[in-house]
Amino acid sequence: MNFKTKGAALVAFLCAAPVVMHAQFDFKVDGLKFQVHSFASQGFAYSNDNNYLTMNTSKGSFAMTDGGVNISTQLTDKFRVGAQVYDRNIGQLGNWHPSLDFAFADYRLKDWFGIRAGKVKTVLGLFNDTQDMEFLHTFAILPQSMYPLDLRASTIAHTGGDVYGTIGIKKHGEISYTGYAGLESFDKYGGYVCGLAALGLNLTSMPARQFGGDLRWNDLVKGLQLGASGMHSPATGNASMQVAPGMTFPYTIWEHSNTVTFYTEYKIGNLALDGEYRRDTSSGLTKVGPLPAAGFGTDARGWYVSAAYRVAKRLELGAYESRFCPVPGQSSTPPTNHIYDTVAAAKIELTAHWDLKIEGHFMDGYGLPYSFRGFYPQENPAGLKPKTNMLVIRTGWNF
Repeated sequence: MNFKTKGAALVAFLCAAPVVMHAQFDFKVDGLKFQVHSFASQGFAYSNDNNYLTMNTSKGSFAMTDGGVNISTQLTDKFRVGAQVYDRNIGQLGNWHPSLDFAFADYRLKDWFGIRAGKVKTVLGLFNDTQDMEFLHTFAILPQSMYPLDLRASTIAHTGGDVYGTIGIKKHGEISYTGYAGLESFDKYGGYVCGLAALGLNLTSMPARQFGGDLRWNDLVKGLQLGASGMHSPATGNASMQVAPGMTFPYTIWEHSNTVTFYTEYKIGNLALDGEYRRDTSSGLTKVGPLPAAGFGTDARGWYVSAAYRVAKRLELGAYESRFCPVPGQSSTPPTNHIYDTVAAAKIELTAHWDLKIEGHFMDGYGLPYSFRGFYPQENPAGLKPKTNMLVIRTGWNF
């Protein structure tokens, strides 16, 4: 299918989708009311040189599609259950393999104490647990320094349990907390596998545990939110490495990683201001076949600031500056040691359930293969260029 044919197909899809995908409905079983909602989005990305997020963006790519269906019910006033199935294809990421995004049981005893169990969304920063809700966000692509699409399936949820609650503070808003422990999902169609493949590793599994929490203060003053998140993840990765033609050795990774995030959000009238800072550190050992184990350590930093303003009932304009550095302390001049992304965006709400986003990205640097932030050597066989300009058009529906 050539470029013009793809464009015509997308226009037809945009016109038909709002009618075809109207899938919000309620039904009852033995007196219990169930709610079913669905969402989907289709994007197009075109860049000047480098291919991004494993898509062939240098020639224009429509391989940016995702969607999901969720169902929930309130069994009692305090007990709720729900689940969501999600699927995506972003270049080589996801590759049309549906996954169970979450499936939980939630029992809230009091406002200040509740428990959740199952596959539960992970609270990490402002938007980790809402990144699948495209319609909530101004931007077509959230800041990749904090919310890399490459790692979505591994970071959005954990299988385990949470404790959570909200405590009111007189005249000074409320404090919300979440603590959790569980197992991380392994995504064999995600960025970890792509990034390590560029280093000659075939990663087959990486079971990991997660322990973490989030603490946020809402409405310290009206419209202001402050918060911090932390997570510890011990993992063991199993891979193979070709060391010579016809000779492959097993490759094992023992890793302990830590993530610390600080964030703030301020909303006043039609203006929303956000900012986040994140530090990811890891240490551990790697072992190749019969060779002695070797130690390693990483220390990556990322941050962004963003602003969005609703200029009309159905039009919102926004911008953000996102910065990621995989090896702080070294010069950021080489393009391998930073990814800076300056973004300007417009969100048009065509109807109450249908939006269109137009976004320009002006990127400097491409990081390392294990940055897991969109740039992969194997998807750029002619070599990565230091600058990337990219147009993203994305439309989404929710019902």
